Amino acid sequence: MRLLLVEDDAMLGSGMERALRLAGFTVDRVADGGHALRAVQAQGYDAILLDLGLPKVDGLQVLRTMRGQGIETPVLLITARNAIQDRVAGLNAGADDYLCKPFDLDELTARIHAVTRRRAGRASPVLQLGRLRLDPIARQACLGERVLPLSPREFDLLELLLRQPGAVMSIEALETHLYAWDKDVNSNAVAVHLHHLRRKLGEPWIVNVRGVGYKLIDPS
Repeated sequence: MRLLLVEDDAMLGSGMERALRLAGFTVDRVADGGHALRAVQAQGYDAILLDLGLPKVDGLQVLRTMRGQGIETPVLLITARNAIQDRVAGLNAGADDYLCKPFDLDELTARIHAVTRRRAGRASPVLQLGRLRLDPIARQACLGERVLPLSPREFDLLELLLRQPGAVMSIEALETHLYAWDKDVNSNAVAVHLHHLRRKLGEPWIVNVRGVGYKLIDPS
């Protein structure tokens, strides 16, 4: 899952970025509202973590501008402002949730999963297609009763495909969701991870649509 973290406090932002990456997220971080708007307009994200007290363009204006442009990416406001009127203003501007500083990382990750799940219209956190089940919170994937021994990148790749079963995703789209700005990516990295994932699944769950991309199907 790829996140945009908008936080102007360098120490807090760096710590959050590291923690979120350790929790399995792909994270891009910017420090002001102007860069946040340009990032959102240029790149698709699964969720945005947005501080309110930003330089240049504050978080509330960033949120209003996004929603005015029809950008519906889930937004979790993260701020030290804990007054009721601030929460109401943020939610009325289009935020999906609100978390006050200081906060626990486990609660943050749970809220990220919750807002993305609600936007996708799912009640359960577990993704399932036939015998294939994936729990993004526990970061465990099972095929029937067998736990799949996936690397972190293979898990992320399977989660991406399982969120849209039957939909074809290009190598470029998969790469965009899997790697942050600051990562150097080998040209065949995604193809290698796909090869290993297909081998571990042991059945033709992942289909190559020649010249277009890959999709996940239930082979049964």
